[in-house]
Amino acid sequence: MAFKRSSGTTATPADPEQLYRQLALVNNGPANLWLHQGDVLRSWHANHLNAADVAIELPTGAGKTLVGGLIGDYLRRSNGERVTYLCATRQLAKQTAEKLTQYGISNVLLIGRVRTWNAADRSRYTSANAIAVSVYSHVFNANPALDDAQLLLLDDAHAAEGYVAGPWSLEISRDEQSAYHDVLSALADALDPLVVARLRADAPDAQYRNSVYLASPLGVSSQAGPLEEVLSAAAAASKISDEAGYALRFLQGHLGQCMVYLSHRRLLIRPLIPPTLFHAPFNDPARRVYMSATLGAGGELERVFGRRAIKRIPIPKGWEKQGTGRRLFCFPQLTSDLSAAPAQVGPWVADVIAQQGRAVILTPDTRTAKAFTSTCVPDGYEVLKADQVEDDLKVFTQKSAAALVLNNRYDGIDLPDQDCRLVVLAGLPARGDLQERFLHGSLGAVEVLQERIRARIMQGAGRATRNSRDFAAVLLLDDDLVSYVTRRDVQQAMHPEIHAELDFGYNNSIGATSREMLDNLQVFLEHDQPWRDVDQDIVDAREQYERIDAPGAAELQRSVRNEVAAWDAIWQAEWQRALDLIREVLDALRGGRAPQRYAALWNYLASCIAQRLANQGGAPALHAAAERFYDDARHCGRGTTWLSHLAAPIESLSAPALPVIDPLDEQAMIGVIANAAHLAKPAVFDTAIHSARAALTDTPRKPYENALVLLGQLAGAVPSEGDGNNDSAPDATWIFGDALWAVWEAKSEARPEGELGAGDVRQAGSHLRFAADKRGEAAPGDSPCLLVTPQERIHPSAHAVAESHLCLVRPHEVVDLFDRLVRAWRTARTRDLSSLSTTDLLAVFRTENALPSQWLHLLRAYPLARRQ
Repeated sequence: MAFKRSSGTTATPADPEQLYRQLALVNNGPANLWLHQGDVLRSWHANHLNAADVAIELPTGAGKTLVGGLIGDYLRRSNGERVTYLCATRQLAKQTAEKLTQYGISNVLLIGRVRTWNAADRSRYTSANAIAVSVYSHVFNANPALDDAQLLLLDDAHAAEGYVAGPWSLEISRDEQSAYHDVLSALADALDPLVVARLRADAPDAQYRNSVYLASPLGVSSQAGPLEEVLSAAAAASKISDEAGYALRFLQGHLGQCMVYLSHRRLLIRPLIPPTLFHAPFNDPARRVYMSATLGAGGELERVFGRRAIKRIPIPKGWEKQGTGRRLFCFPQLTSDLSAAPAQVGPWVADVIAQQGRAVILTPDTRTAKAFTSTCVPDGYEVLKADQVEDDLKVFTQKSAAALVLNNRYDGIDLPDQDCRLVVLAGLPARGDLQERFLHGSLGAVEVLQERIRARIMQGAGRATRNSRDFAAVLLLDDDLVSYVTRRDVQQAMHPEIHAELDFGYNNSIGATSREMLDNLQVFLEHDQPWRDVDQDIVDAREQYERIDAPGAAELQRSVRNEVAAWDAIWQAEWQRALDLIREVLDALRGGRAPQRYAALWNYLASCIAQRLANQGGAPALHAAAERFYDDARHCGRGTTWLSHLAAPIESLSAPALPVIDPLDEQAMIGVIANAAHLAKPAVFDTAIHSARAALTDTPRKPYENALVLLGQLAGAVPSEGDGNNDSAPDATWIFGDALWAVWEAKSEARPEGELGAGDVRQAGSHLRFAADKRGEAAPGDSPCLLVTPQERIHPSAHAVAESHLCLVRPHEVVDLFDRLVRAWRTARTRDLSSLSTTDLLAVFRTENALPSQWLHLLRAYPLARRQ
């Protein structure tokens, strides 16, 4: 007889911990849960069992697969729920399925083409007899194969942005026949005519080749019908990719609610935040559990998944400082010889790769990958790409000499132990899709991408350190990347283990020779007693560090709920509700240390929506509101050009005229009047001016710094203050309200024949953040740090660590500014300065070229962060 008999009822476990005690009796996994795994499971069961969205942070090697699997299996057994465990790649899905089987958790692997799935396996999932292990694309898809889960387990959630936004992202490359130009023509009225000309040019000027522009949302909305016709025709004629065609299905009827980003190489149509609320396979499950090695702060997870609030189970006690494995970070560009001969960095890296045999190289974009391959990969080496190892990493790990080059792929590849001992991070990982490039490069809203960038760096650096005893060397290349990771505030926001490793790597790279770096690499890779003695230094430093959220993180976390809700309203064309919600977003992004350039974008969107409502017959006050929002956008985005590139025909109907008076100049004149109450007195002015000019033409440090403070008062800064005898503070800080700050680092005592080094440059780069911490608010956009020194030579490594806001100023330029301002003050005093209006003062200072708009660009003429 072949009939199967019931084995009787099996008692439902009381919680996931009891479930594992049952499984451990017969499985091939560990005998017991680790303490921290039990802590997380108890927290979930006691506090978040019925939470719709909850995130769990567990570092690599801390057993998050078992934790997620037990949560899923517990709900499958106790509630009969269909559970889907999503991974980033097919390779990771296979690894996960193998681990779950080892733990005794019933599962089926559902990857690849749906038509090849085993029908019995699929039935085991749908009948809740097994967990389905799959990839994100089988849920986030125009035709999802897994659309009936009741619990979604989302692994590596920190790296899921591309997978989640994919169905709503319609990208068209310039080389796809004429579809790019067809769309460009349809959106011509939504773009500045100068931008259209640049995009149409076959060979634009180098400065515009990589620029990313935003099309006017008002223009996109007005052209939504013709745009959809153009795209539908392009899809029918196979002028766009299959992926773009699938995305068009998601976007049809909603193109007027999308953002459109354009560069010379491609264009992208997508919503700012994925409207996952309207994607049933993701929204309908009763529960979603996000698992990540780094959750971070600032609302990044909510923006990625389009959720208004995600509850968090924090990293377990004991893992808040301890990481996985050991990394030796190396900065070849900071060594004494390679920094002076940057052309030799490529051959040096090639030699390191040749010595190690296998290396994984992580780059942010195709252009960087090609440049690296041509200059840093040894001759004759086999170069592998992501699609070649998607199903089996042995294609790489079984070769003795190979370079695995992964483009914008910082997660999803595990290379433990002898699989790989060398990782190369080439380029700052902030060049994902065009929206990301717009936010980072054009808008300058770095804060909103901080967690994403840091997560990619941490995860990328950890590709070859997958357990507690694992180790790998990590080479960091590219000036932007080096400048970023050597910033103290960036390191402080990272895991303490990574912070300690980065600091150790920097200190052992700066000023060392490339030969010494090779010797250190050898000691590290042998990993014997000589290294273990050194390793204690990293451990000791790690224990002293505490993770500190980046500036603006609290405000971004506060605003994200309304950001997501606002975009849900936009997606449904509920414009008045969207405008009300954006006001809430802007309230959260005001004051304190809020990221103003990100606020600029939301102000601009509010202006567009207010103008749309006004054009639809709304209250007349909406026109005025649109102008106020637009003016706030321009103010918050000071120092960027993205808004000026929106001088489209449709924008000219709604954008207010540019003010005649620069707000910075106006703020400075208000400050001059305030400072004159004391400084303009006869008994004060001449004495102060004489002493200050003498100090600015001499070298003693303290008098020079005091003269810089007086110079700020003459310029109209309120306050203009010194360092207060704090060595970490700027030597002078000039505050022009919320229009601009200028902070100074003075090296007046340095000798002209001396050399400006990386240490001084790194210290100066932190001055704006020091001022922001002290004042409890974010520095206005485009605020500079001005480093004045007579040193004629600059060490090449100083350029590599310099931040974008840091500029070199020569002493004679400071004296020239001083003389301009004094002439303006003398003229104003002869006319009774206290009785002059702001307009009168503007005229006086303009005559002497003494307005900030006239002298600021001169002091910023030499940015130290020159990318070579």
